[in-house]
Amino acid sequence: MVGLGIAGIATAIRLREAGWEPVVVERAPQRRAGGYFIVLWEAGTAAARRLGVLDALGDRADPDTAVYEVNRAGRRHKGVSFGSIANGPRVLLRGDVEDALFSGLPGDVEIRYSTVPAHIVQDAAGVDVALHDTAADATTTERFDLVVGADGLRSTVRRLVFGPDANHLHPLNYMIGVCLLDDQVPGFRPHDGLVLAEPGRSAWTFPFGDRPPSLLFSYRTADVDAEFRRTPAGSVRAAFGPEPAGPTLGWLLDRFEGAGDVLFDSVHQVRMRQWHHGRVALVGDAAWCLTLYTGLGASSAIAGGDLLGTMLQRHPDDLGRALSDWNARLLPFVVQQQETVQTMRRFFTPADRGEQARRSAMLRLATAPMIGPAMARLRERSPMLAMRRLDVAAP
Repeated sequence: MVGLGIAGIATAIRLREAGWEPVVVERAPQRRAGGYFIVLWEAGTAAARRLGVLDALGDRADPDTAVYEVNRAGRRHKGVSFGSIANGPRVLLRGDVEDALFSGLPGDVEIRYSTVPAHIVQDAAGVDVALHDTAADATTTERFDLVVGADGLRSTVRRLVFGPDANHLHPLNYMIGVCLLDDQVPGFRPHDGLVLAEPGRSAWTFPFGDRPPSLLFSYRTADVDAEFRRTPAGSVRAAFGPEPAGPTLGWLLDRFEGAGDVLFDSVHQVRMRQWHHGRVALVGDAAWCLTLYTGLGASSAIAGGDLLGTMLQRHPDDLGRALSDWNARLLPFVVQQQETVQTMRRFFTPADRGEQARRSAMLRLATAPMIGPAMARLRERSPMLAMRRLDVAAP
């Protein structure tokens, strides 16, 4: 198992339950802490329940939360929050999910930190993996029955076995900058969130019930490479300039620049129709990155690992059949979610004035006294929401 994130730990738990002996290798020298705002839908919570970690997950949502649409001048009006969705998702930090899963990982599962695969060669009977210990600068080759790449968007396993990133990574031409805030935005209640959406750029704060919010900057770019030639704060400030920031946006930009731990990256989907080759499989973002705009990355990662264990258990003597059935069962769900990404992206960050106008009109209707409840009822019956509530990994 390559990767000790959500997908890797979930898969390791399930494979151990199915009788396998996972060896987990992780590039980092230790487990990560903290993380940013995520939500967990039914695909993830149902799988977490089967893995025995649902109670450890918790929920940081506050029923009194409100989200406000704001502009640079400080004007605000009520927006739409996750709390307005009946039976909505759990609100969590990424670290909450990893911690809960790690607590459910059996103590006899071997974990090797500071270790990366350098070479993978397989035959009909097994897989030879050259593992490089970056701390000791030493490489050893070991043989495994199965290799699972759960090593994220820029997966080393995918590159070694399935080919170059360019074959699978599809850019959306957007950037994100994420950090946790150490205080609430001035002028807002402790557990409220805000959205400042402009053509080609947006700033969001996602509220929690028990700590200050998580901050997300999202913006459109014509040159992804150029964004990485500046500091993260420099690129975000350039995206929101040259107009005066105003008090709220200015405060958010300053906090992002002063944050000690930020995520700054380009937005890509991973599009593959087959996530296995011989005795090597991919799971989570390495296989099907849905992007943060869908809100289903963590849910699909847990579900994918859970379902992989189910299929391996169902076909203990036919690895090819197990992987093929796993792929076929999960693919329609993943494809449907990937097809919704532009719809969700337009809500997060409108590309131009036309998209911004349509977004604003939709929000005005959604919060109108008479029309809003009717729209909420229609949303409850929408195929998109139905898929988010689907337990795709159910045995």
